[in-house]
Amino acid sequence: MTHPGTRPAPGPAPLPGALPASLTPRRTFALVAGVERYGISHHWNLRGPARDALRFARWLTGPGEVPAANVRLLLSPLDDPGRLDWTATPGLAELRSAYRPATEANAKSALLEELPQCDGDLLWIFWAGHGYLGRGGELMLPCADAGPGQIRHLNLDSALRWWKTDLVKHRRFPLQAALVDACRVDAPRDSRWNFGSADYGGGATVPGRRQFRLYASREGEAAQNDAERGAGRFTEALLAELGDRSVREGVTGLPQAARRIHRVFRELRERGEGWQLPQFLVDRDWDAGSFLDDGPYGPPEPRAARLDQTGWDGLGELFEGRGLPHCAYEAYTWAFKEAGCATPVHHGLPADSLLDVVGDLDERQGGRGGMPLAVPFVHYLADRAARPRGPAGGLGDPAWAARLAQWVRATRERLALPVLRPPPGPARQAALHVRLESPPGGEDGLLARMWLRGERTRHIWESEGSPVTEAAVRAELVGRLARLAAAAGADGDDAAQPYETIGRIEFHVPYEMLETDFDQWPVPRGPAGRTRPLGMLYEVVVRCPQEREDTRTAWRAKWRWMHGQGGRHPDTVRVVEDAEVTDALGVQLGARTAPACVLGHASAARTDALLEALLEGGVPAAVWQRGGGTPAGGLPARLSPEALPGAPAVLGLPARVTEVRRAAAGGAAEGADRLVLLWDDPDDTIDLRSLA
Repeated sequence: MTHPGTRPAPGPAPLPGALPASLTPRRTFALVAGVERYGISHHWNLRGPARDALRFARWLTGPGEVPAANVRLLLSPLDDPGRLDWTATPGLAELRSAYRPATEANAKSALLEELPQCDGDLLWIFWAGHGYLGRGGELMLPCADAGPGQIRHLNLDSALRWWKTDLVKHRRFPLQAALVDACRVDAPRDSRWNFGSADYGGGATVPGRRQFRLYASREGEAAQNDAERGAGRFTEALLAELGDRSVREGVTGLPQAARRIHRVFRELRERGEGWQLPQFLVDRDWDAGSFLDDGPYGPPEPRAARLDQTGWDGLGELFEGRGLPHCAYEAYTWAFKEAGCATPVHHGLPADSLLDVVGDLDERQGGRGGMPLAVPFVHYLADRAARPRGPAGGLGDPAWAARLAQWVRATRERLALPVLRPPPGPARQAALHVRLESPPGGEDGLLARMWLRGERTRHIWESEGSPVTEAAVRAELVGRLARLAAAAGADGDDAAQPYETIGRIEFHVPYEMLETDFDQWPVPRGPAGRTRPLGMLYEVVVRCPQEREDTRTAWRAKWRWMHGQGGRHPDTVRVVEDAEVTDALGVQLGARTAPACVLGHASAARTDALLEALLEGGVPAAVWQRGGGTPAGGLPARLSPEALPGAPAVLGLPARVTEVRRAAAGGAAEGADRLVLLWDDPDDTIDLRSLA
């Protein structure tokens, strides 16, 4: 391996004579796969891989002159396969009737059973679709029949190890090339992601077999796909390099082509137009000469300016004794946007402390203007620290904000950095809070108070110490919503203008009222006395802050950790099954910062015990089904049907639950009218005297 700053002498250029003299199109075989449609969810589907696979097969059977019988083509396209272009070469026309769906069984059959029985010199593997890294760093390529219960896949690393052993006859396939247009991001470690285990074993390693692997991206990066053109950026560049070359010319020039592809993507990255960099996994050419993708060829990759010692010393003082603020993930992602480059794909923050997060940013390539990514990160923190604590996302620490802002100014001047724009302001959405209490004397009815919380807090109604019925609270709430909506739309009403819209209703209730069907309260809507459920029109959540006096520390720690990670850490959510609802559950939930959100599959008999455990464990967010039970497919599938990539973060749960409730109106989400969302923000509470 090379080290940064070193430039070892280039290895000898690959020569045609370094390849077997017998290498011909007839002794070339290939597995070509393109997966667009996935069984796990339509949200996994992507347009482009099937077309990319077909274009690679066109090169093989056209300029490459490889017989169609030598190609195992696996396709799972989004559209009717007949709409794909099969006319480019006679060989491609033959494959139209020979291709198979890109299932796990077909992939394993083609790669581990059929192709090893062939007598050839060169094996091509081309795969386009999704890709994830397992715990051991192995690349897992989900197949079309990936499902929620098991994400069926091809373990490419295990398969390539298998191909280097004597399970493939000694004199066969001395050359093997794997070209993968897929992401290489870590697979989340939660229960929704069951890849299972796929290790194909192998025999004794056969000396002399050479493998060349070229990936569309480095570990932790996403490969870009142009859905409009139906093509992966990596495949576009690869096919441009192969052009009209023969198969021998193509494989001989593959290392040089890989370097040129790498250079193209590096230039895109320098211009802030992309993040991925193709990577060669091996450090040997076909003739066993050394070469690397980021060392001896071409000028060293330019980097953004990095923090100097003065900058690090200042951050050490600024971050001392501070945990991750709840806006840390937002600051992290905004830093990439402000620096003019794409955000890398991973789930949550790369570290658990502010200094380590800045260290990650400082190691990364900056964008246009040479801006170190750490500077906009701190700039964002300064903005949020200056804002009042509350639902608008502020930290309420003006003294820290001033120190952070001073660090940004001094660093910009010292390193001659460009101007930074102000971070975007928090979304302006008000919440209407309803607090209910049981009368202390045991009388019938409820004590109630309402207040409006946005950029400022405004008390709007109280039952004045006299118990009222639930129906009276409902009528008052509906009337207040109507009047607030009318006032917000009236010109010149200064009292309503700070609140662009009321998006959420939050019910602060005692423990015994957590299952009340507030989301089903009828609200007049439209003509002829039509009504709609409150939870279909607004985000409706329940809260229980008055029951958390003994667990306030855990409650606050879990909420802030969840927000600091952007709700994307794989341990954020825990699914609790009915059998797990025991007397010890509350202690288990409160033992660590994670989980911060629980999805409860509790029966009616154990729902009360589940709710007690949530409060005892300091869990701030939870979803369960009113009256007990488990919806078809479970709550993870109901709330996140896409199951990633693209699934909403936990912080999007209020909006997601509202979407599911709205879908219930059309019969698309049976049981959605029974979902309850606990969403208890410890930073958005008001210490009020008891209504009694």
